Amino acid sequence: MSHLATTAQFLAQSTDSYTLTPGRAWSLVGMGFGLIGLVVGIVSRVRKAGGSRTAFTSLGTGAIGLALGVYVVTAAKGGPGTGYGIVGGVFSVLIGVAALGLGWLTLSRSRRAAVRG
Repeated sequence: MSHLATTAQFLAQSTDSYTLTPGRAWSLVGMGFGLIGLVVGIVSRVRKAGGSRTAFTSLGTGAIGLALGVYVVTAAKGGPGTGYGIVGGVFSVLIGVAALGLGWLTLSRSRRAAVRG
């Protein structure tokens, strides 16, 4: 009987799935930075222009998104659905890593072009 009471107490205290908790907010901010870096990296790769400025923008915003995602994932005390933002944190880490990769590719291309020209 105490197991049922404990489960009922947990369900009564659980966060609504539509509530914006601090963990979810930080994961959204991290995803925003990561997405900015991802878009800048994609545009710079497609247009083959921008040079080191777009590469550093993609690297910087991707690193911020990655750091915020790692912070949210490590600070989470529960799994998905608990309101700690762990799912958004994982997505923030993945998007940040992709932005870092695109920024690195753009930076290496701009350095090769500078050596040739």
